[in-house]
Amino acid sequence: MHNFHRPKLSTLALLLRVAFASTLAGNAGVALAQDANAKQDAVLPTVVVTGRADTDSYVAKRTTAGTKTDTAIRDLPQSVTVITEALIRDQAMQSMADVARYVPGVGMANGEGNRDSPIFRGSASSSGDFYIDGVRDDVEYYRDLYNVERVEALTGPNAMIFGRGGSGGVINRTPKQANFQTVRGADLTVGSYHNRRVTADVGQAVSDTVAVRVTGMVEDSGGYQRNYKLERSGINPTVAIRPGKDTSIVLGYEHFQDERSADRGVPSLNGKPYATSVSAFFGDPDPDARPTRLVSDALSSTIEHDFGNVHLTNKTRYTDYDKFYQNYNSGAIDVKTGLVPMAAYNNHQWRKNLFNQTDVTFDIASGALKQKVLVGMELGRQDTDYLRKTGVFSNNKTSFSVPLTSPDGPLPVNYVLGGSASDRDGTSNVKIAGFYAQDQLDLSPQWQLIAGVRFDSFKVDYTNNRPAGVLALPASAAHLSSKDSLVSPRIGVVYKPVEATTLYANYSVATFPRAGDQLSSLTAVNQGLDPEKFINYEIGGKWEFNPDLLATVAVYRLQRNNVAVVNPATGIADQLADGQRTNGVEVGVSGKVTRNWSIQGGYAHQDAKLLASTSATALSGATVGLVPKNTLSLWNRVELTPAFGAGLGVIYRDDMYTSTSNSVVLPGYTRVDGALFYTINAELKLQLNIENLSDKKYYAYANGDNNITPGSPRAFKLGLHARF
Repeated sequence: MHNFHRPKLSTLALLLRVAFASTLAGNAGVALAQDANAKQDAVLPTVVVTGRADTDSYVAKRTTAGTKTDTAIRDLPQSVTVITEALIRDQAMQSMADVARYVPGVGMANGEGNRDSPIFRGSASSSGDFYIDGVRDDVEYYRDLYNVERVEALTGPNAMIFGRGGSGGVINRTPKQANFQTVRGADLTVGSYHNRRVTADVGQAVSDTVAVRVTGMVEDSGGYQRNYKLERSGINPTVAIRPGKDTSIVLGYEHFQDERSADRGVPSLNGKPYATSVSAFFGDPDPDARPTRLVSDALSSTIEHDFGNVHLTNKTRYTDYDKFYQNYNSGAIDVKTGLVPMAAYNNHQWRKNLFNQTDVTFDIASGALKQKVLVGMELGRQDTDYLRKTGVFSNNKTSFSVPLTSPDGPLPVNYVLGGSASDRDGTSNVKIAGFYAQDQLDLSPQWQLIAGVRFDSFKVDYTNNRPAGVLALPASAAHLSSKDSLVSPRIGVVYKPVEATTLYANYSVATFPRAGDQLSSLTAVNQGLDPEKFINYEIGGKWEFNPDLLATVAVYRLQRNNVAVVNPATGIADQLADGQRTNGVEVGVSGKVTRNWSIQGGYAHQDAKLLASTSATALSGATVGLVPKNTLSLWNRVELTPAFGAGLGVIYRDDMYTSTSNSVVLPGYTRVDGALFYTINAELKLQLNIENLSDKKYYAYANGDNNITPGSPRAFKLGLHARF
């Protein structure tokens, strides 16, 4: 069994308390020092005027995620959904799966019980299309929202802004940072299945040139699955510096760790999920036999300088990730014997990311023509070590059958390298150099044009150190190398018949290198193949029904080209074909219907089909797995009195296939959620969230035909929010 060091949460909790206490003490010290200096120099002390941003709105007006410039969301020629801090708080969101429920066109796979795995517009599930403040965050893990101001989901190819990948969309988190505003907050959550969580957010200006902020979180929870446990913690201090009126610097550090039990779900039977208890587990139920763990440390800096009509931004982010997981997964049930085969493996990944982005924006005006020109460069390096081992059971095989009536007994297993063809002991080194230019033109009060192109030089070197043996490589290490020149254009036209209404058309292209989502998929066969290409055609409209209510609609076609298929002449996948097409519609609404009624909702219709046969279980004409035809979500919050509020949400999903085999169906469902809000006083608020009010049994998502995750039964969360 794999052993690893488990940092004590109590230590981190103590660090959080010390950090917050130090901040408060430091603030008091600064105040005393300023007072002493004022008396000594007979000069009035500096007064720093601060305010609190609007944190009670579900609608966001502007973003930098779509263009790298501050742009009104209404004027972006693409579909963008923003999950604001207010919605995160009101729904007690803690994960990306919570966020995705209210983003039309984005679903989730179960990620083998160890990672976020979104599905954008019917394209394959991804773990590499995550970003923090526009910088790549691509390791496989579960992301938390304790230090997040808002989450932006951009659907459609976004490589022109974000670089490689971004084939069907991206998710960008905007972190909470020091901003010279006074912040004092703490939240306590307790709930069903031993849910226990504390977050804190403390920040303020310590002078007219320096501000600090610290966000932190500690959680120790269980879950509705058998013997499930979750322990995670994070601390994220940031410092903002204003050396001059035109320059700002923000420095940050985050330590985050997440330890939980991996659960791959239940198998299928007769084309449906196997009917068993939602708490059932297949494999060894001991949490120490199926751990998943991430420890990450990140350093970041953002430097901005305004030259007048020219604005310079430089971002640097270095992250050190250590990710390990170990799990059991079931195979197809043998109806005759009543047995189900179990397999096991573990995977360890160490990655160091270093990215630097430099953007220069020019504001140009010539008569009625106004332009915002962006030129930029991104340099990056990613160094990764991989170690995957297969479980060998007491029968000296990589599969062990257990009774379907009791599938959760002890399963002694040894993990060995070379037990299967999927095992690896490898190292990859990736170097990225990206250059991009974009022009946002106001041609007239009614017409706008956004056009840009990005060029990326993407080079990967992969060394497989797996020793000789059964299913292993020859004794000499296999070295593979690939270099791609990726071109990603985007052009969008915006027409505004009236100020509050926008109509648009958009064309964009993204490319996906053969190194794969986690930079480990390069083979001797595919290293010379062209990258996959995703082409998106989209038209849509956006309407501000009132200044606080935005509705959007998008109609699109997403084409996936250069998919590797088996060549009849060679018998291997060395031939490229147009592999997939998704036609869809996305509708979104967010904001205030009235002063006391806020809503967030979305509807998506998706028709995703394979256009070529890529394997024996992925045939041309098949429907793409985990892509329901129709999904709908609508959340409402109503203020009943100045002190009382209530929330009601409905989530609907059609039937969908678990994979491209189209042999197993996840039944559709409707889930109802609710909430009650009570304002005790200006500093304290009480909140009760109820997930799955009707206690409906449903299946949330899957990872293939025999790894299916049941949804949570009825669950309660009681939260106390303090602002002082």
